[in-house]
Amino acid sequence: MLRNEERKRFVEGACVIVTVLSLLVLGGCQKQETVETEEEAQVIEEVVMQEKMIMKIDDTYVDVSWEDNESVDALRQIVKEKGELRIDMSRYGGFEQVGEIGERLPDSDTQLSSEAGDIFLYASDNIVVFYGSNTWSYTRLGKMNASQEELRGLLSDHDVVLTLSFE
Repeated sequence: MLRNEERKRFVEGACVIVTVLSLLVLGGCQKQETVETEEEAQVIEEVVMQEKMIMKIDDTYVDVSWEDNESVDALRQIVKEKGELRIDMSRYGGFEQVGEIGERLPDSDTQLSSEAGDIFLYASDNIVVFYGSNTWSYTRLGKMNASQEELRGLLSDHDVVLTLSFE
């Protein structure tokens, strides 16, 4: 869950991103006839991709350390395009919740053993969040930064709604 210090760092990071984007936009307002170069477009894309993707389980914010891979990049793009991605999750096996993303993501499935807090992609179009452990073929997406007790409290008693956004 996001603590006050983490929220402060997030807000500070968001301010830096807004400042950079504002400078880029203001620079484009000059009467110069410049064409955005491929390099400039890449810098803008990198700034956008560095924004922190936020995850909520029901109404609780959960701090996540996202992987740096093609699957997470594709997930970020979906969330950016939709503004918010809401996934209805279902308990499964007494150790995880799983829900359909609604779109297929690129995957690099390998046999992995999960632990509480892991977030994996399953079958290219399902997100799985763990409050226990399992071994299966997944693509790693991230890790929730919460204790096993907190995760059990959030995930083990009932089906949940997982929401991804940029806030």
